[in-house]
Amino acid sequence: MDYETIRALCPIEAGAGYDWEVCCEVFPRLRALETTPQSPRYHAEGNVGVHTRMVLDALLECNHFRAASGTRRETLFLAALLHDLCKPETTIVDPVTGDIGQPGHSRRGAVDVRSLLWRAGVPFELREAVCRIIAVHQVPFFAFDSRRGESPEFIARRLSWSLDLPDLICVARADMRGRICADQQARLEDIALFEQLAREDGCWGTPRPAASAHTRLMYARGSAVHLDTPLFQVQGSHVTVLCGLPASGKDSWVARHARGIEIVSFDDAKAELGLKHGENDGLAAHRAVDKAKALLRRREPFVWNATHLSEQMRNKTLDLLYAYDASVRLVYLEVPADTLFRRNARRDTTLKQKDLERMLHRWEVPLPCEAHEVRFEVESDDRRA
Repeated sequence: MDYETIRALCPIEAGAGYDWEVCCEVFPRLRALETTPQSPRYHAEGNVGVHTRMVLDALLECNHFRAASGTRRETLFLAALLHDLCKPETTIVDPVTGDIGQPGHSRRGAVDVRSLLWRAGVPFELREAVCRIIAVHQVPFFAFDSRRGESPEFIARRLSWSLDLPDLICVARADMRGRICADQQARLEDIALFEQLAREDGCWGTPRPAASAHTRLMYARGSAVHLDTPLFQVQGSHVTVLCGLPASGKDSWVARHARGIEIVSFDDAKAELGLKHGENDGLAAHRAVDKAKALLRRREPFVWNATHLSEQMRNKTLDLLYAYDASVRLVYLEVPADTLFRRNARRDTTLKQKDLERMLHRWEVPLPCEAHEVRFEVESDDRRA
């Protein structure tokens, strides 16, 4: 499987359709959708395979999709095709009531699709646009009834900093039209209302403006601030947080860009303690955090060199940095799959290839609103068109 094969799945010409069988040949995991049940309350149409084909049919009828071209059309099609890829793995059937649910399928789907498309050499920007839609494809259904108690304005603004809202709404609308359920019309009306709100708030097709990067960051993290009024920023350490899979080039980045700057590194802490990969990670983390705290108290600049692979792991670091008023630049590093595994095989490391493979199951690329500045330094794949 490569990018050109995936690209060929997307209907290019107006009125063209798709070939489900070919889609399943390219993405064999789609076949499991045909035997994965869904709750009759929300999906009276049947299994996930039936639903996915109905979503694709609805997408092809969408004016936004019809007007799209190039990578935008590919983004919409792949997001709709793969949006429920992980429902088979997340399906839970209540042994008493028989109720069927697939909790967490959106977020897990984004992670698994990222790995699949990365291995295929799909361009970074296209891949992440697809994965970001998959991760939140149900959010427009429930923006006016958030379980977290978030306002629809907050949801729209935060999403606008990470993806294109017209694309998300297009896929969400196709997802709702591609099913049979009692509340379909009510949910479609909620999606339309969410679209109208985004248009009026200035985040439809463009990131919602903010008075400063710090104002945007604090707002995205839940602070009660007004986006159009600059929030005063206390002067703390200037910290560069590196993130990316092992062997993606973080140590090389440090050698090129951080000469004379203090480095906080879990790997260095492990080496100092004589630990192997996976051995007493807590002790190494404690040592690294203690060093970071000392630098933060002195308001000194430094680089935090670690994988920071998942949002949860990054937040542990970011929460600490923001508590000390640090100004944070996130630098995400990525190389093609072949390059990564080849580098890891040649490195003097205790990280085995199978352990590296397992890390892909928690791989979440940073979002633009996670830090004051987020930079993506991605080495391209020679297989790309």
